[in-house]
Amino acid sequence: MIHLYLACLFTFSNVVFAYHIGTPIKTNERPIIGVLAQEVYDPPPHRNSYIAASYVKFLESAGARVVPLMINKSDDEYRRLFKSINGVLFPGGGVSLESSGYSKAAGIFYRLALEANSNGDYFPVWGTCLGFELLTLLTSGKLLLSHTNTSGIALPLNFTDDVRDSRLFKDFPEDLMKSLETEPLTENSHQWSLTTEHIDCAFHLFLLNNIVIVLFLCIPSAYDFPIYATQWHPEKNAFEWTRPYIPHTPSAIKTTFYMAYFFVNEARKSFHSFPSTEEEENALIYNYKPEYTGPQSAFEQMYFFD
Repeated sequence: MIHLYLACLFTFSNVVFAYHIGTPIKTNERPIIGVLAQEVYDPPPHRNSYIAASYVKFLESAGARVVPLMINKSDDEYRRLFKSINGVLFPGGGVSLESSGYSKAAGIFYRLALEANSNGDYFPVWGTCLGFELLTLLTSGKLLLSHTNTSGIALPLNFTDDVRDSRLFKDFPEDLMKSLETEPLTENSHQWSLTTEHIDCAFHLFLLNNIVIVLFLCIPSAYDFPIYATQWHPEKNAFEWTRPYIPHTPSAIKTTFYMAYFFVNEARKSFHSFPSTEEEENALIYNYKPEYTGPQSAFEQMYFFD
């Protein structure tokens, strides 16, 4: 017996409506994702915060545009931006998880995301490295990290049996999943990790490497909340070249793009928008110029903000 899968698409006002056997599914074809800035250590004038350009390229490579989310803004400003963007990314870095402008702003966006998703307003959150660590704190209310020897190393992944049940990995090609298990494709730059001994009902895990590498936050009664994090750096494989341990093999680059593609597609399920085209254009990161910082930094390019 042959089963046919029928689908048709039409576009109205930048929103695609897909009909799968009579069921309409809307997608946002112009997703905008906020990337959170963080403090510069001992900043020179007019360089109080930064975003590594690799995070911007990571999202743009999968079809999103980016809005920089500045630190030390008012709650009202963050609330206004939350209603205008379709997802948020908390990058890696080295600032305080408890007292930095980065952590305070992230806490506000995290709580807004929980509230929105609880009310059926889809809004995805992604944390990388420091963002991962912060999400464990925001979810559990306590610091659960242990010191580990995991800085400056690329590692393979040890998948748990139910990895294919996860949203993130269910559509990865089989050859890439095999490569992730057998090749060092994940770049790690952290000294603090969430180990399995600290896992409780707040977290649901799909893959481990002695330390927790990926978590999917499991808020009580809200298992399906689109909140994701990796303690490794998927963006570095394709866009950072300053360290010899960053993998650049074809499978490593493929990993970058499958991760980006997944999160941007999550953002397509959000229908927040700016009140006007002018406000949208003024908010986009295109208004800022990245600087080449590779010779003196872990990042090839950085955006700096006042």
